[in-house]
Amino acid sequence: MNIELLNNKFKNVKPEEALEFFLNKYGQKIALSSSFGVEDQVLTDMMLKIDKRANIFTLDTGRLPYETYSVMDETNLKYGIKVSVYFPDREDVEALYRTQGINGFYESIENRQRCCFVRKIAPLKRALDGLDIWVTGLRSNQSVTRKDMQLFEMDETNNVIKFNPLLNWSETDVWDYIHKNKVPYNKLHDQGFPSIGCAPCTRAVKEGEDIRSGRWWWENPEHKECGLHIK
Repeated sequence: MNIELLNNKFKNVKPEEALEFFLNKYGQKIALSSSFGVEDQVLTDMMLKIDKRANIFTLDTGRLPYETYSVMDETNLKYGIKVSVYFPDREDVEALYRTQGINGFYESIENRQRCCFVRKIAPLKRALDGLDIWVTGLRSNQSVTRKDMQLFEMDETNNVIKFNPLLNWSETDVWDYIHKNKVPYNKLHDQGFPSIGCAPCTRAVKEGEDIRSGRWWWENPEHKECGLHIK
């Protein structure tokens, strides 16, 4: 598929309509990666209303907040599904602990990136194997690292097309959908956590702060990606 053509064809198409087109065309070859953040919950609701068998998976890093597991359970129960879960390799986690200790990721960007690789990137590669389209909840105004994203992008590393249906949505758009459709959401959002990852690497943000400022808060903004969404 030609990325430029896709971006031109679907630039003014509603997320639900675009998702319906690709779900009907690709079936189990298209999947949403969900961290159970509010954007991912919007897409989960949209996709399952289109196709009850829609392919949705998550990465369990082993260090997620309790509230994330709670909304995972709520989501499974509400929609009558079982979101697929991918875990990091046991030997890789044990080796990480031997070299870094339990919280060595605070000590350097390199350590943190290694932890993200073991707990997120390697499992993601397994999850994306065999897929044609990877759906994400990324929005362009979430951070400085995401402002130049396109609706469709080619992920050369995983040889898959990345589709960002909510690219141009505002935070207000997202929450309006959540409340209107009674979609389960992570209760940490109500406690000042607009962006939620692993528990040790996520904190609440103050009013007026960038919504991604609570992720890896000890690093500079231009470094604040785990590697999942770096071209």
